[in-house]
Amino acid sequence: MPTALPSLFDLSGQVAIVTGSTKGIGKSIAEELGRAGAKVMISSRKADACEATRAELAKEGLTVMAQPCNVGRKEEVSALVAATVKAWGKVDIMVCNAAINPYYGPLGGLSDEVFDKVMGSNVKSNLWLANLVIPGMAERGGGSVIMVGSIAGLKANTIIGAYGISKAADHMLVKNLAAEWGPKNVRVNAIAPGLIKTDFAKALWEDDERRRAREEATPLRRIGEPRDIGGIAVFLASQAAAFITGQCIVADGGVTIL
Repeated sequence: MPTALPSLFDLSGQVAIVTGSTKGIGKSIAEELGRAGAKVMISSRKADACEATRAELAKEGLTVMAQPCNVGRKEEVSALVAATVKAWGKVDIMVCNAAINPYYGPLGGLSDEVFDKVMGSNVKSNLWLANLVIPGMAERGGGSVIMVGSIAGLKANTIIGAYGISKAADHMLVKNLAAEWGPKNVRVNAIAPGLIKTDFAKALWEDDERRRAREEATPLRRIGEPRDIGGIAVFLASQAAAFITGQCIVADGGVTIL
C-alpha cells in the first residue's frame, strides 16, 4: 500500500507566534493553528490574560506557551521571538494580529501623537516581527507570515480612518515582503476581516440599530464571528496555500462586493 500523504492543512511540527491572541480574532487563530497541530506562542500585553488563555488552550490538549508583549515596544517584540526560538527552536508561522484603535472620528481631530501610536503599533511592529522571523524561515526553506488587516484598509470610513490608513499600509507591507522573500519560499499574506463580534470592534456592533443596518447591508446577513477568521489563518499557514503569496483575503460576509 502506498504511504498516505499528510493533509494539506496539517501543521504538525510547525511553530507559530500569534500576537494579540488572548481574545477575539487572535485567540481563534491561535486555537485553530493549535488544533491543526502547530505549537503556538500566545501573546498580548497583559501577563494574566496570556496565562489564562494558555491554560485554557492547554486543557484542550494543545501545545501552547505564553509571553506578554506590547508590540509597540521593540525590545518586547524581540523578547517574544527570542523566547519562542529558545523553547521550540524556530518560528514557521508568524501571525501579526495585535493592533490598536484609540481614535474614533474625522481625521481633522487626529493628533500627531495618536497617529504615530497607531502607525507604530499597527504597522511598524509588523515590520519588526517580519524582519526578526523571516530570515530564519528562509534559511530553513520557507515559512508563512500572516498579517491581520481590515476592510477599513480597502474602503473609506469616516469613523475609523486612522485605523484604516494603518491597515492599508499593512496590506502593502504584505505585498512588498512577499516580493522580497518569495524566492526563498517565504509566503506573506493578509486577512482583511469585516465587522467581527469582538471586544475590539464593540463600538461598531453593540448598538442594535447600527448592527441591524450592517447585517441588512451584508449579503450573508450577519456580522462575523472570530472563528470565521481562524480557519483562514490555518489555510494560509498550511501547504494548502503553498502557491499563494502577497494576497489579501477578504472575509466580510460580502460587504465589499456591493
